[in-house]
Amino acid sequence: MPYDSAATRERILVAATEEFAAHGVSGARVDRIAASASANKRAIYDYFGDKNKLFGVVLERALADLAQAVPPSEDLPAYAEHLFDHHREHPETLRLVMWEALEVGDGPVPGEEERTRHYGDKIHAAQAGGAPRDSARAQVFFALALASWSAGMPQLRRMVLGEECDLDRLREAIGGAVRAIQSGNEG
Repeated sequence: MPYDSAATRERILVAATEEFAAHGVSGARVDRIAASASANKRAIYDYFGDKNKLFGVVLERALADLAQAVPPSEDLPAYAEHLFDHHREHPETLRLVMWEALEVGDGPVPGEEERTRHYGDKIHAAQAGGAPRDSARAQVFFALALASWSAGMPQLRRMVLGEECDLDRLREAIGGAVRAIQSGNEG
């Protein structure tokens, strides 16, 4: 059977997504990625250069999938609810972003300019939905925070909201909190 470079590259990306989501860049091991992808380490370096570049490709892909699955919306509460749903179904995306924050800190991130433009699209959608220009940025930031923090901190969610926390009700509460933020910024 001939070598299928596209299939190998895809297996590497899937394995790297799992590895980086579990261990971050520093803790990830190319050996484990190669073994999980049924590929050799040389293929990883040939396709992606190094582990940091591979992480950048993995994160970019996860964020592109997220952007397609949860596009900007004029209905910011519904957007926050859909974002929470996405994080529930794809926790690796949020974990990748959290690892990026832990490892990069406040420094520039790969694709920052493009990602900033994407967040600008969310701000414009919030403005089109009636958010005052001067508070749209904060409203989008808080909507992102509510949806992401609620999904990304299961231990805190359990300790504060209890073991029996119903995630569907939490989803509705996130939408309600974003509505409250919006109504508080209208005056």
